[in-house]
Amino acid sequence: MLTILDRYILKRYLITFMGMLLLFVPIGIMANLAEKIGKIIDNEAPLSEVIVFYGNFTLVIGNLLLPIFLFLSIIFFTSKLASNTEIVAILSSGVSYWRFLRPYFIGATLVAILIFMMGMFIVPHASIGFNEFEYKYFKKGRNDRVTENIFNQLNESDYIYVSSFDPNRKIGYNFTYEHFDSIQQLDYKISASNIRWVDTDSVYRLTNYVNRKVRNGVELIQTKSRLDTIFAFEIDDLTPVSYVAETKNLFELNDFIDDQRRKGASNINAYVLVKYKRWALPIAAFILTVIAVAVSSVKRRGGMGLNLAFGIGVAFVYIFFDKVFGTLAEQSGFSPLLAVLIPNLIFGVFAVYMLMKAKR
Repeated sequence: MLTILDRYILKRYLITFMGMLLLFVPIGIMANLAEKIGKIIDNEAPLSEVIVFYGNFTLVIGNLLLPIFLFLSIIFFTSKLASNTEIVAILSSGVSYWRFLRPYFIGATLVAILIFMMGMFIVPHASIGFNEFEYKYFKKGRNDRVTENIFNQLNESDYIYVSSFDPNRKIGYNFTYEHFDSIQQLDYKISASNIRWVDTDSVYRLTNYVNRKVRNGVELIQTKSRLDTIFAFEIDDLTPVSYVAETKNLFELNDFIDDQRRKGASNINAYVLVKYKRWALPIAAFILTVIAVAVSSVKRRGGMGLNLAFGIGVAFVYIFFDKVFGTLAEQSGFSPLLAVLIPNLIFGVFAVYMLMKAKR
């Protein structure tokens, strides 16, 4: 049951949080538009696509920054409560500091649920259009996937390899397909100078096709200048786009990671990191809530300005730690789980320290 105190603080909490979103999201859109307007004009991006892109931009970037917006909004309105001596009055009336924190945790729970639902189910869909627009108009000419020396394990028996892949033309060069029997001996090996997906016929077209089969110790060779056939893989399975994990919802991402792990994908850490970060963001909402309340609930000579400066500093340090450990996980063998846990553990300990200090 919510008391008058709970409703009062929770109302200020949510109104300030929404106000922060309505203030900074348009600023973020305008800043990005000012930076990219030249490329939009030069590449003649249609207005309809630009509008859709910035709708997706709002969801993708907004979701990543929700904990930070939450953090700054709590500092803002709690500092006002402290400067008006409202917190002193609340605690002097017999309300414990822990009881005072209750509406903050209720608010953090609501925001954490919002972050979870957006990150797991809404933002992945928006990420598709966001990234496609980025590579089409802003990163024109850059590869959005690995295109050289691609090796993939389709299952326990089948392996494919291409020396290079052109995703625009859907063609791979120096293609090899190897199938092994139940005792892991080579059963047959297909090679071709290139493999191309033919949309009109829904088949793969192999040029300079060679099929080597081993039967009773004898090698049988079949050759054709061109062969249209079907394989049990999609052409994009040769090399998924670099942002593929960001475009999948909770269930799709779990299945995708299992599939890539089975195939022996070299960049599996990047996919696992995306998964763990989605779970870590709602937890970060609680950690940053505790730090924000602890920092701003005490009346200081510098007032709100000092508290906001401290809050912005903490936010930048949090983002810095998140980026550093995230890069370590993607570029080396560092555990993705530790890359996500360490920043939250560091700031979790800091939150407890600041809370004990403020309580005293």
